[in-house]
Amino acid sequence: MNQITDVPAIFGSDVFNETVMRQRLEPEIFLAWRSCVTGGTPLPIDVANHIATAMKDWATEKGATHYTHWFQPMTGITAEKHDSFLTPVGSGKVIMEFSGKELVRGEPDASSFPSGGLRATFEARGYTAWDPTSFAFVKDGSLFIPTCFFSYTGAALDKKTPLLRSIDEVSREAIRILRLFGDTESKRIVPDVGPEQEYFLIPRDLYAQRPDLRLTGRTLFGAPAPKGQELDDHYFGTIRTRVSAYMKDLDEQLWRLGVLSKTKHNEAAPAQHEMAPIYSDANAACDSNQLVMEIMKKCAAKHNLVCLLHEKPFAGITGSGKHNNYSLSTDTGKNLFRPGKTPMQNAQFLLFLAAFLKGVDEYQDWLRSTAATAGNDHRLGADEAPPAIISVFLGDDLNAVVDSIIEGSDYAGPVKSFMRVGVDVLPNIPKDTTDRNRTSPVAFTGNKFEFRMLGASQSVADPNIVLNTIMAEELGQFADELEKAGDFDAALHDLVVREFRAHKRIIFDGNGYSDDWKKEAARRGLSNHATTPEAMNSFLSEKNIELVTKRRIFTEMEFRARCEIQLETYIKTINIEARTSVDMIRHQILPAAMKYTEQLTRGILNKQSLGLPKKAEMRLAKRLSDACDRLYDACEQLSEDLKKIPAETAKAAGYYGTTIVADMNRAREQADILESLTDKSLWPYPTYSDLLFY
Repeated sequence: MNQITDVPAIFGSDVFNETVMRQRLEPEIFLAWRSCVTGGTPLPIDVANHIATAMKDWATEKGATHYTHWFQPMTGITAEKHDSFLTPVGSGKVIMEFSGKELVRGEPDASSFPSGGLRATFEARGYTAWDPTSFAFVKDGSLFIPTCFFSYTGAALDKKTPLLRSIDEVSREAIRILRLFGDTESKRIVPDVGPEQEYFLIPRDLYAQRPDLRLTGRTLFGAPAPKGQELDDHYFGTIRTRVSAYMKDLDEQLWRLGVLSKTKHNEAAPAQHEMAPIYSDANAACDSNQLVMEIMKKCAAKHNLVCLLHEKPFAGITGSGKHNNYSLSTDTGKNLFRPGKTPMQNAQFLLFLAAFLKGVDEYQDWLRSTAATAGNDHRLGADEAPPAIISVFLGDDLNAVVDSIIEGSDYAGPVKSFMRVGVDVLPNIPKDTTDRNRTSPVAFTGNKFEFRMLGASQSVADPNIVLNTIMAEELGQFADELEKAGDFDAALHDLVVREFRAHKRIIFDGNGYSDDWKKEAARRGLSNHATTPEAMNSFLSEKNIELVTKRRIFTEMEFRARCEIQLETYIKTINIEARTSVDMIRHQILPAAMKYTEQLTRGILNKQSLGLPKKAEMRLAKRLSDACDRLYDACEQLSEDLKKIPAETAKAAGYYGTTIVADMNRAREQADILESLTDKSLWPYPTYSDLLFY
């Protein structure tokens, strides 16, 4: 029987958190750190030295011998270089030592990380700087110190730095708005994020037999299993014993690292599952989600499983996404996306709602680009994830409120009233005002917005950078206008009415999968970028560049670099998939099908010599032979087209997204036909039935 875990005792036990710091630091050192975190003041080197010593002592007590500056380069995963605490003291002796300088700054080699042209390949210097707002932790015998990563010239080479910049910007502008509503207590606004994480688990031995899974993370070939998810029997179903043991182990590892793992269940597809955390501030949530993805994979190996985070590892069944739940809260604990009970509270809520709608509408292309990857192209609009068209779902009651404000008419809700911002009290809006719309890319769910387009393998930093930045911009514009107003209530009312009316086109509560919505969205002027190359075409618009440079989130060079990296990653991903497809066809699929055809042919000759019927063998052999010919031709076409890649990045991405993807699809169609016809004992790798129903 499994031992019962004392969760409160182990939670955060491997984290150098605020509780540990209070215990191990002198009061004046702790207060200096707090001042750095809350007020943005520099951390003196003597304070850093005291913290470093305490951190090292705590870590070594937990068995750590090394430390690493843990950062998030633009690969989408984390990076780490480990140095020991050892310092020689002569006579062959060493001591364990760690200084404030080593805590605050590191210098890993940056030459092999993607930079998008921010530096030349031969320029190797890169620097890491401690993020004192994110707690250090012990894992695998090392002290992990969350850091920012930047180049010799100071350009941001990571995802954390622009995220922190965006958090500061939205806090500054939101505070201006709160002051107009008489809030003098709040000092800082904190974006809160809760990323739900979907994933697949498959047996490790079967995974090892699939070159496509090992090299690309998804199955490039695979005929449908006789049973898929038609019966909906996996969704929220009984969790397999083997998977349950994995989930228990995963939870305990995450809890020790202070990750607020809350919910676990089976998802819609066979072998698919989900983990959801409790909300935390955006910076911590992004760090935690990187840990979640890493530990999911490591923990799976302990249970002879493999965790797949690819957005679409299996064709024909639901893929995996990551829902990014976003809200804004004050440091006094007030959620700014929660409707209130007084006229001014509701007026404030409506102003923040107007800012969100305006921002999403005006920068819909930038928000869409954060979900643009080769893997996610398989999901968006595929009746399992939101469409590629950005829209916002508000729910029946809130939609009616917005309409009544725009039209200046009676609100036909539970309490009929003429809606005027700043005067009326909104009807009590419960958390779930209407049924959930699973086809909506951005859905209001009572006190937060759920961005549902993100792919399972992606960093949550990117969409939160966008959401923070657009909220900062719109709130800043609103504050500029309202601070000059003579009659605040009248100006507030006019502003909210104007913005609701101007951006009503982004609100949609219907079926996002329908063809009618695609036509309606086009009439409204909304973008519909179905693929990554299409989505990235508008990334470097003048409007986006002006926004990010004005708000100091990116320099223009940093912003352009990210576009280049995203397209390069797309190109490399499709190229690896295409080359793997050719290799599997030539060395596994065709030989297996031809061998079976040869066996059938020998059987036909034997039956013919005996005068026995041979119709089945002849027809099957012909179907196999024809499919082999078609697959051979498709493979040759794919191979030839891979030699014609344009040199310019944007053109190459478009070529891969059209020509190469189409070639791969044609080849797959024939390969899957061959799988359905070939003797299973001859088929070279595990089938969908093997992988999903182990």
